[in-house]
Amino acid sequence: MRTIGQGSDLPADADHLAVRVAVGITGHDRICVTVESDIPVGRGLGSSAALAVAAAAAAGAADPFSYGVALDGHPENAAASCFGGLIVAATVDEQPVWRRLALDPSLRFVVVIPDAVLPTSAARAALPKRVSHDDAVFNVGRTGLLIAGLGDASQLIAEAGEDRLHQRQRSSLFPQADGLLAGLRGAGALVSCWSGAGPSLLGVVRAEGSEALADSARALMQRQGVGGHVRLLDADLGGITLLPAQDK
Repeated sequence: MRTIGQGSDLPADADHLAVRVAVGITGHDRICVTVESDIPVGRGLGSSAALAVAAAAAAGAADPFSYGVALDGHPENAAASCFGGLIVAATVDEQPVWRRLALDPSLRFVVVIPDAVLPTSAARAALPKRVSHDDAVFNVGRTGLLIAGLGDASQLIAEAGEDRLHQRQRSSLFPQADGLLAGLRGAGALVSCWSGAGPSLLGVVRAEGSEALADSARALMQRQGVGGHVRLLDADLGGITLLPAQDK
């Protein structure tokens, strides 16, 4: 058993997540796993779920989505990686459930990816164990506005990215976040927010302004002394794609 071209900070041996997934599905370790991934680890970009779902599909799992949820613990991450597009997902009666939502094809996504890694344990530790009723209601409302705006960009407003449950609580872990998020909106982002638990940040923009926003994001990072890089992304609408095996 060996792992080739891991493309991340994960171990290149039997402890690699992709290997553990493949062994769990096939029931043996007489395999060679090749991983090529450009999703940075520990940046709030869903790298673990993407890897778990991809490895499960490649190993022949009948339901890569459920397997990804079991490994990663986040049905929304696994569903997005598995099916592509704008997805809502949850666990219902101990079973993962997902549904597809409309996504406006004019939207593109600028992702600010700092060099600094934010461990999941630290990100979770920053959150309170209880939230107020007012804050919960606030977030439910903002979520509805965000879903409506992502389905129809003409309805997307900057306030849809507001949050009271995790962004402010985690700001001490990435103090430059507030300035960068405001800078993205000032440079043309329709909405900006943390990506997952961070420290990556996301700016949503129409296609015609996307290149300019990406350039502005790089300038913002430089002015604030934040090392890292910016990616300009289209939505992946296809999800998992299985290709014929190639000899190495």
